[in-house]
Amino acid sequence: MECEIRSVKVYYEEQGAGRPLVMLHGWGLDHRHMRSEMEPIFEGRSGWRRIYVDLPGCGRTRAAAWITRQDHILELMLAFVEEIIGGERFAVAGVSAGALLARGVVYHLAPQMDGLLLVVPVVVADDAQRERPAAVTLARDEALPAELEVDQREMLRGAVVQSRHYLDALRRSYIPALKVCDVGFLEPIRQDAVRYGLSFGVDDLQQPFPAPTLILLGRQDAAVGYRDQWRLVENYPRGTMAILDRAGHGLVVEQQTLFRALVSEWLDRVDEYAAM
Repeated sequence: MECEIRSVKVYYEEQGAGRPLVMLHGWGLDHRHMRSEMEPIFEGRSGWRRIYVDLPGCGRTRAAAWITRQDHILELMLAFVEEIIGGERFAVAGVSAGALLARGVVYHLAPQMDGLLLVVPVVVADDAQRERPAAVTLARDEALPAELEVDQREMLRGAVVQSRHYLDALRRSYIPALKVCDVGFLEPIRQDAVRYGLSFGVDDLQQPFPAPTLILLGRQDAAVGYRDQWRLVENYPRGTMAILDRAGHGLVVEQQTLFRALVSEWLDRVDEYAAM
């Protein structure tokens, strides 16, 4: 499906019916990794309309000349919500840079929202200013590297838990997305902390966000860390924050069982909150 906004044809896919849940993927990826990670949680669960978006320069959504920074991507997503969801109440889930955008949606549309899910969220845009642990591998499958191509070997090396399960996830949704993303569009933004971040204090909310929130962090996340995110919880009085051991930036794969259990519990809380 496509929705045209300011000359950008935003590609998205929908599953189910009911309360809208907008899914915002990680930088350089596309909707496929979130669909793969989230859809199993909805097996046997009704009442949710899952909306998986391809952000500009990713998947099937082409970039546009007017989009030169993260603020513009947020503007596009706010317009997307208005077009696709209208005045309905909804929830948002974001991973990594998608979790930065998700907080931007909260900043602007909190009164319309019933819930927020943040997974390994970007808080500090400048990599050099992040407080993060050193990269570490806690478990590995020694047989895997021998059967991998060089690029796959490098991606697997970045995992805290190197396993065939992790490799399957890379091959299923991460590597295909990275192969089709618009590097020429994405890299100049990613390499400029001013443009990669948002130009306003996205976490300086005028009042705490009252809806159920879940924040998931990896104890061994060498990409965004976990300490810079601690202060986020004060914005969310109905928030659960979990820092998972044996998990890096690939938390959703490395701790799949815990991820699914915690997200399922969050969905229960959102259902309860919306019914009040």
